[in-house]
Amino acid sequence: MYQDQRKSPRKVYRTKAMIAIDGQPPVGGKTTDVGANGVSINLADPLAVGQGGQLAFDLLVEGSFFTINTRVKVSYCIFSSGEFKVGFQFLQPDLAAVTALARFMR
Repeated sequence: MYQDQRKSPRKVYRTKAMIAIDGQPPVGGKTTDVGANGVSINLADPLAVGQGGQLAFDLLVEGSFFTINTRVKVSYCIFSSGEFKVGFQFLQPDLAAVTALARFMR
């Protein structure tokens, strides 16, 4: 059974995202929620827990868009409502991304 292992609160946030898993072409998805340490994205195809890649999406922070572009690792993948809900953990995001995420979460 799936158990939520999130380390921080999440906020509902829906926007387009691009994920490029190592060794695979980029694919598009939609974010469902965002937190300081990770994001959940709906994808058409499953990913394996532990896979790494590069993720990019635009975050609306205080009326302006900020592009989050960071390394991520798959922390879970569940099939729900005809698609795969994939949780990604941010891996060492840069200071600008950390700051934008903190401002978004306020």
